[in-house]
Order: sequence, then structure tokens, then C-alpha cells
Amino acid sequence: MKQYYKIGEISEIYGIGKDSLMYYEELGIIKPDRGENGYRLYNIKDVWKLNLIKELRNFDISMKRIKEYLEDRSIETTKQILQEEMKLTNEKIQELTANKNNIIKRLKSIDVVVSDLELNKIQVVHINLRKALKLNASISNEGEADCIIKRLQKQYGDKIYILGNGNIGVVYDEDKFDKIGDLKYNAAFSLVDDDESEYNMILDEGNYVTTAYKGAFDEDKKHIQYMMRYIKQNKYKIVGNIIKICKINIHETSVKEEHITEIQIPVRKIDDFKEQLN
Repeated sequence: MKQYYKIGEISEIYGIGKDSLMYYEELGIIKPDRGENGYRLYNIKDVWKLNLIKELRNFDISMKRIKEYLEDRSIETTKQILQEEMKLTNEKIQELTANKNNIIKRLKSIDVVVSDLELNKIQVVHINLRKALKLNASISNEGEADCIIKRLQKQYGDKIYILGNGNIGVVYDEDKFDKIGDLKYNAAFSLVDDDESEYNMILDEGNYVTTAYKGAFDEDKKHIQYMMRYIKQNKYKIVGNIIKICKINIHETSVKEEHITEIQIPVRKIDDFKEQLN
């Protein structure tokens, strides 16, 4: 068996670049001898260290930690470094599992909207209390709404995601309800899970006149006109903010005909409203 190996031989045997070998040398992990011509000569001790380095690097253990281990090896420290890696691996598994569940949630959200949401039908639906994260801002068009959503996401981090989130929407300025042609938005929001402790907006439980439609984001005004007519004909009174939720939008598809938007208007029967006042 050879007693010494040149840097080129070691690099080929272990698939380790010469730069990496010299970096290990700078760290003091390996200390090759020098031949008469100045070539680095790696001995058997360097070889077994490289065996360990390559294996531990596959575990993604830092070079600093590897150096510490190589300088103090025993059964106990070997078990310790493997236990450390086990802990990190479990943490990665948890992170990957959370990512997987989040992706499943997004896919399910898209499938539910595409397959289950009834389009172009005005109806009254009872909706439970909902929590949301909201950012107030004057918004006049879809581009501005998207910018506000980005600001909202920046403010709240991973609590708000974009792709496959059918719970992002805008709030209409209630001062303009009687002038549908002038309707603008005064806030953007994202609904959050029921058990979420951080929120700054509540959508009350109750009956909502709703409709969903396919097409451009800004086709809402004609649909709201139909909804207002429905509300008047069926003797309802608006009792809260009108909201628009982007179920499928530019983030999921560039085909405008595939965009799906839902408008929700909280209402009560006029007789019920009068009775409550009395």
C-alpha cells in the first residue's frame, strides 16, 4: 500500500477539488508533508481524515464542527456528533413536512375554487366569523391592490402567502356604496386560520349576499349593481363592509378568463334590523 499520495491523486480518489484540500489544510484539519520538489504528500493519517470529512460533509456538518470532532474523537464524541445531526435532520423533516402540508393546502384551495364555487349566481350565504390581517390604504385599481398585498406580506411574513391563497381580498369604501361607479377600495386583507392569534380585522358572522364571477378583476361594479338590486328587492339592509376576495388571480394564471372573484355583502332583513333597534 502506498504511504503517500499527491494532491492530484487524492482529489481524484475522493472527488474533492484541490481548492477544498488546500482549504482543509488552511483550517489545520490535514497537514500534508512536502516532497523534495515542494509537492504536497498526503499520508495514511490524512486519508482516514478525508474519509471522515467527506462522510460528515454529506451530513452537512460545518467544517468548524468537523475540526472540533477530529481533534477530540471518542465513542462518546462520535455518538454526540451523530446525535447532533439527528436533531438537525428531524428539524429539517419537520420543516419539509410543514412545506408539504402548505403545498397540499394551496392545491386544495385552487381545486375547491375551480370545481365547487358556483358562478354568476346571487345568493344569501351564512358565513362564520373570520379573522384577517388588514392594511389600510387608498386603492383604485388592481395594480395598486397587488402592491398593497405585497406590503401586507412583507409586514406579516410567512403568515401570508400569495400562490394558491384564495383568501386575499380588498375592502370597499363604504362612503361610496350609493355611487357604484365611484367605488374604490380602502384596505387590502388576507383571511387567516381560525386559531390564529395575530389579526387586526374581524368579519362578523352572519348572512352575506354573495356572487362569484370569472373574468377581469375590475368587472366588479356591474356585479355589485346586480347584487344591490337583489338586496333591495329582497328587503335586506347592508350592515357592514362590502369585500371582494380574489379566489384565482394573476398569480395563478395569466389567462384573465380563468380569474375568479367573489363579492360578499353582509346583510340583514330590514324587519330584523328594525326589531333589533327597538
